Amino acid sequence: QVQVVETGGGLVQAGASLRLSCAASGRTFNSLVVGWFRQAPGKEQEFVAGISRTGSWVHYADSVRGRVTISRDDGQNTVNLQMNTLKVEDTAVYYCAASARGSVTTTAQGYDYWGQGTQVTVSS
Repeated sequence: QVQVVETGGGLVQAGASLRLSCAASGRTFNSLVVGWFRQAPGKEQEFVAGISRTGSWVHYADSVRGRVTISRDDGQNTVNLQMNTLKVEDTAVYYCAASARGSVTTTAQGYDYWGQGTQVTVSS
């Protein structure tokens, strides 16, 4: 069983930066595709970013492209989500998800292992 844990959430002001980290254990880390999703109050869960097993391919949602960078550190078994120029509308619970099958997908059904989520709140 793969365990996924997110860290790094918090309360920041608009324009600030925040880095979220996702740690995965229970399986060879470089066998996992990793994605980040978020869910704001009253809204559907949405894809934020994803990274392939080797880190050679990444994909971003239009809403965050240019402000967010996803990267992986296989030595630390982590995937990081660097978020810059945060906006109030980025406020959400952010979830890390992992999959041992296929490639990066923007749908939640493509991931088998999920963390508990970390809250990101951006104030104006």
